[in-house]
Amino acid sequence: MNISNTPNTSSTITGFILLGFPCSREGQILLFVLFSVAYLLTLMGNGSIICAVSWDQRLHTPMYILLANFSFLEIWYVTSTVPNMLANFLSDTKVISFSGCFLQFYFFFSLGSTECFFLAIMAFDRYLAICWPLHYPTIMTGRLCTNLVISCWVFGFLWFLIPIIIISQMSFCGSRIIDHFLCDPGPLLALTCTRAPAIELTSSTLSSLLLFIPFFFIVVSYALVLRAVLRVPSAAGRRKAFSTCGSHLAVVSLFYGSVMVMYVSPTSECEAGMQKMVTLFYSVVTPLINPIIYSLRNKDMKHAMKTLLRT
Repeated sequence: MNISNTPNTSSTITGFILLGFPCSREGQILLFVLFSVAYLLTLMGNGSIICAVSWDQRLHTPMYILLANFSFLEIWYVTSTVPNMLANFLSDTKVISFSGCFLQFYFFFSLGSTECFFLAIMAFDRYLAICWPLHYPTIMTGRLCTNLVISCWVFGFLWFLIPIIIISQMSFCGSRIIDHFLCDPGPLLALTCTRAPAIELTSSTLSSLLLFIPFFFIVVSYALVLRAVLRVPSAAGRRKAFSTCGSHLAVVSLFYGSVMVMYVSPTSECEAGMQKMVTLFYSVVTPLINPIIYSLRNKDMKHAMKTLLRT
């Protein structure tokens, strides 16, 4: 992979080097095994939820249809980064092509954007089910559920499209080393020949809007849910209502907690090692443990999983 010394064309850098997690050869092999196992477990866990919802007629409700789509999203979300990471563990050069880098950039951030929207509509679904139980079947129809799912995918894949196209057309020069395990906009913009404050501001603004608008929607939805639950006279009724929301709240806390540490808090300015660990948590660890959270905290899902395993 050759690098030209003239920094005036976008082909100055024809590929990038993803450092990943530098360590000895034995350490790289150990990481390869650990992440391979985590990846396979993620595929199995989220795939099991999809199969359980598809096969169990009792789960053909908006809540579980959204959950199945969310699990499908998680499979692709982790697939956008982990296979390339595994290949890098066994590679001596750790090179990713220019087009491969930006394809990963696009799919990783588009799938992450879609996840933010999905978490918001899942909170909206719980709000309708608990605060408007009598009107829920007529409001959350199959058609509305389908339209919400399609909207999440469309808006998610359009959200960062223009900034990514613009960044991919910029000129890169100097070092081609990215101290990360994926193509992140921060390290990429640092490799451009000239500063692009407008692009940096646009990317930062879009990221902030993407995080805070759905998060605000989720907070408001669950504040209304909490108010409605506290008005339920029986303790058993309150426990049932909380149990239907507990798993989703846990997933929201894990995802938004780590993402906001990465992109909002002062930690986002810390060293690359911290950035990699936080990114690793929300991009690899949360898709792994989400199926466990949903399976353990939901009786219907546990029953469907047991039925699925017996077949």
